[in-house]
Amino acid sequence: MNNRIYQVDAFADKVFSGNPASVCSLEKWLPDVLLQKIAMENNQAETCFYVRRNDIYEIRWFTPTVEVDLCGHATLAAAQVIFAHEKYREKVIRFFSPKSGYLNVTSEGSLLALDFPTDTFEPVLLNDELIKGFSVKPLEAYKGKTDYVLVYEKEDDIKGMKVDLAEISKLRCRGVIITAKGDQVDFVSRFFAPQSGIPEDPVTGSAHTTLTPYWSLKLAKSKLTAAQLSARGGQLFCENKGERTIISGYAHIYLIGEIFI
Repeated sequence: MNNRIYQVDAFADKVFSGNPASVCSLEKWLPDVLLQKIAMENNQAETCFYVRRNDIYEIRWFTPTVEVDLCGHATLAAAQVIFAHEKYREKVIRFFSPKSGYLNVTSEGSLLALDFPTDTFEPVLLNDELIKGFSVKPLEAYKGKTDYVLVYEKEDDIKGMKVDLAEISKLRCRGVIITAKGDQVDFVSRFFAPQSGIPEDPVTGSAHTTLTPYWSLKLAKSKLTAAQLSARGGQLFCENKGERTIISGYAHIYLIGEIFI
């Protein structure tokens, strides 16, 4: 069996930036074990698989080691593939995730806008277990559905952060987001998830379902600009719409190939 595969740089203004994702279009779902093996072979932070069912695209996401509930950059990547290479003529793609429900992606010219459910999060104590993986002590901490969020005083704290991945991997979560108010954008972040097979994610769309409502409240504005300060870097445009969060960015297809199974 042969399948088309794409590699797409998401939340990127050009190739070789943003977050690369592999995208596989399937005629029908393959066994989960095989999906995981493909993701491991691709060795990207995320591999996205989708199957079209009439007007709905069923979608799932895998890191090299686990399936995840929600992935922003790989959904953006899948939308770019569908718009650019599947002759999709509508303005909105309707995805459905068994774990996260309906997820729309709207084409706004070259900008793609994700419509995701907003995360819910609660404050947590700054205990040693949570903070000893980071070189700077945060001001406050929160726990969302899948991630911890550590809030810092300034952008330089995020840029210069030294991390102990072995300590972070002990935390029972998908990963840890570190964030601060930005100098040139509204807020900045980085994301570490060694327990999910991702030491540092270049750009994490789903993390912004937590970051957007947090910074929207802090800064008293609904529309925000964001940057993820990984080595590759990425730019995002976010909007807090209550129970939904809009996360927009650009995507560029780097590679088109075929896999043989």
